[in-house]
Amino acid sequence: MGGMTPFASRFRHPAQVVVAAFGLAIAIGTVLLALPISSTTGESAGWVTALFTSTSAVCVTGLAVVDTATHWSVFGELVIAALVQVGGLGIMTMATVFTLLVSRRLGLRARIVVQAETKTLSMSDVRQVLRKVVVFSLLCEAVAATILTSRFMIGYDESFGRALYLGVFHAISAFNDAGFALWPDSLMRFVTDGWICLTVAIASIISGLGFPVVFELARSWRQPAKWTILTKITVSVTATLLVLGTLAFLAIEWRNPKTLGPLDDGGKLLAAFFAAVMPRSAGFNTLDISQMYPSSWLTTDVLMFIGGGSAGTAGGIKVTTVGLLVFVVWAELRGESRVHIGHRSLPDSAQRQAVTITALGVAIVGIATYALLALTPYSLDQILFEVIAAFGTAGLSTGITAGLGTAGHLLLVVLMFIGRIGPLTLGSALALNRRARHYELPEERIIVG
Repeated sequence: MGGMTPFASRFRHPAQVVVAAFGLAIAIGTVLLALPISSTTGESAGWVTALFTSTSAVCVTGLAVVDTATHWSVFGELVIAALVQVGGLGIMTMATVFTLLVSRRLGLRARIVVQAETKTLSMSDVRQVLRKVVVFSLLCEAVAATILTSRFMIGYDESFGRALYLGVFHAISAFNDAGFALWPDSLMRFVTDGWICLTVAIASIISGLGFPVVFELARSWRQPAKWTILTKITVSVTATLLVLGTLAFLAIEWRNPKTLGPLDDGGKLLAAFFAAVMPRSAGFNTLDISQMYPSSWLTTDVLMFIGGGSAGTAGGIKVTTVGLLVFVVWAELRGESRVHIGHRSLPDSAQRQAVTITALGVAIVGIATYALLALTPYSLDQILFEVIAAFGTAGLSTGITAGLGTAGHLLLVVLMFIGRIGPLTLGSALALNRRARHYELPEERIIVG
């Protein structure tokens, strides 16, 4: 066997390659957005603004320190759309597709890397999965773009060229759960427009389920009994969160004169549903978040922290993690030694992974919240909202993003990067030496709780 190249020896773990690839994409986006041509004023936006926006786009978050609609030129908006597309599909997914097109071959190392990014369950079907992911993503974006383009033309008298531009940009942003919009108020002007709101919401829900779940639903949507545990948990928890979220926003904001109050019953239902979908990671808003009641902020915090499904474009700790933890707690309360879901037993490794991801997520959010409280003059509920929005790559904000200062912006950049890569993936990438334990130590019981 030949010796490993310096690059290969430096990145031995697949997660390291994923982290490095996302970092490279952010760096390229930063350089492009810092160019004078990317700004409407013809002057450089500055490295911090370019870095923040590039990270937000690649990590499909949607937080912004400048108004996307007025600050960036057409070139800058196209760069953002391209970064969102690359980040949504996954750097390794895109790279492997290019490898297949050029060489028609896929090496073992490349298969392992793509498995780490797409979270497929076996390496033998990686090539087929990648084709499905790319085709399915582009098809969904095309359908959403067609509907949005038609609506902008018919309902808002936009020219075909402008409507097409708006439709394609927001279709990419919606399906990849990025949340970038070309209006200063996001989608607030369309709060009662079902064609636009439902198109954006459905695109976000589909991509947020995760590609393995979507493909299984396409194959056997009429046979729920045959669904895998992954699909059952993802669909059930997602549906539960959407229903509970919608009801919570309706109950809390029904009479709020600055949010749902002025709308009719149908408009309130649509706006509340949209508000329940967006924290999954989509990042658009049709209601003024800064005018919501604090209890609505807390509801949004919970939804953003949970996020969407695994192997999709949504962020958060994932609905599967929460679903597994519910079953773990239930088994422990019943005194059962094993965790069972349906007619299957849950492996200990999956339980440890769920606990680890949740614990890391709580720790990261807690530390970042404490740091921002020390750095900025904003209140705890505003800071917590901003931190979870960045970590969960949700992109929603109470309106304080621009005022966090350079240190605050750089902290959010780190949070968005960690949130997109995943705490567990980032941690494993940093662990250069993983050693297997060849012995077990004697057990000792301790009191817990």
